[in-house]
Amino acid sequence: MEKENIAVGLDIGTTKIVAMIGRKNEYGKLEILGIGKSKSLGVKRGVVDNITQTIQSIQQAVQEAETNSGYKIKDVVVGIAGQHIRSIQHSDYISRSNAEEVIGDKDIDLLINQVHKLAMLPGEEIIHVLPQEFKIDGQSEIKEPIGMCGGRLESSFHVVVGQASSIRNVGRCIQSSGIELSGLTLEPLASADAVLSQEEKEAGVALIDIGGGTTDLAIFKDGIIRHTAVIPFGGNVITDDIKEGCSIIEKQAELLKVKFGSAWPGENKDNEIVSIPGLRGREPKEISLKNLSKIIHARVVEIIEQVFVEIKAYGHEDPRRKLIAGIVLTGGGAQLNHIKQLVEYITGMDTRIGYPNEHLAGDSDEEISSPLYATAVGLVMNSIENNTQSAVRISFSAPEKVNVYRAPVEQIQEVEVPVQQIEEEERVQVKIPVGESTETKIRKSFFDKYVDKIKDFLDNAE
Repeated sequence: MEKENIAVGLDIGTTKIVAMIGRKNEYGKLEILGIGKSKSLGVKRGVVDNITQTIQSIQQAVQEAETNSGYKIKDVVVGIAGQHIRSIQHSDYISRSNAEEVIGDKDIDLLINQVHKLAMLPGEEIIHVLPQEFKIDGQSEIKEPIGMCGGRLESSFHVVVGQASSIRNVGRCIQSSGIELSGLTLEPLASADAVLSQEEKEAGVALIDIGGGTTDLAIFKDGIIRHTAVIPFGGNVITDDIKEGCSIIEKQAELLKVKFGSAWPGENKDNEIVSIPGLRGREPKEISLKNLSKIIHARVVEIIEQVFVEIKAYGHEDPRRKLIAGIVLTGGGAQLNHIKQLVEYITGMDTRIGYPNEHLAGDSDEEISSPLYATAVGLVMNSIENNTQSAVRISFSAPEKVNVYRAPVEQIQEVEVPVQQIEEEERVQVKIPVGESTETKIRKSFFDKYVDKIKDFLDNAE
């Protein structure tokens, strides 16, 4: 029997936890087999602050995905985000003893390991190293150095750094939920894989993923990741502002934001009013939609302006010239009415809403094509690259026919009957196909090493 490559992504967000099971169909598109969603109770601004509650939320999402798909989850690729994430630019080089010898994977690994030894702040660790451009003996702008010759191999790197304790806490939650950690991916990179085209990455594009607790930024140019940033504000801050500004409870504030919220205050008329039921028999509250949109507008402007500062830091004075493809908005916050127009007004850059439907099979549920699930879809795509069997089909064994013997009641004993049988299959060995770019190889191998590091830490902690 041919082995299925079943992939699983786990998006641990501030407002929701999503477990998604998928596989590639015969046309190379992503077919979603099952999805599970639960309210995220132990995560604040992308960081786990209550391990017990996070474990319960993960287990609930995983169980729902398993029930919907008929597959038992073994391991997952998890997204890393949160306000503790920061990125730095770094250049490094190695001198090769034989300049006539062809540059190979060993030389790239040597250069990567050198970058990994960079001194970080206390409690921080390098979690991601992304090569940008290589230089060989002064010849610059080389994207693929393998196969070339030279004495000095130099490269610029985009280095992502995070708090080691925060990442290990995520690892603890997953392990305690009864599943294995097979890979880590920076969440803005997962979202970018799901919603950006290669043409946009070549032309220059800024991806803004507006989540519940954080807003993630990833900038691409010439097909290469150039800058990442995490802004510690998201949709939850807007909900809090509505709650305080209208003196209502959080549940009502969230409902108001989703149903009637707008990022553009001029859209609503003064006489447009929505009535909110009072608590425990109190009089209902009447809220002006114009005032509601003013509250939302003020906070969204603040978030977008902070993101634009990061974009300008990369593109200097006029990022519009560098980022021809403009801005792509995704995440739950991208569903806010008129946010596209507001972003265009503030930045002066072309903007579109990013949907992950380009990579999904044609018969996919419309809900999965929402920007809300962009990160989860990207994580499943990343899991497919790992080429592992992350879930196995649950098969129910048929009862055998037996001769009926009616024993006296006093002779009947309780017997445990197996309800279901899970067919375990051997893990597929990871093989990197010929033709993969150096960036992809490094991205995979580095995360493999870091995942092993987390597993060792968790084993020793026990």
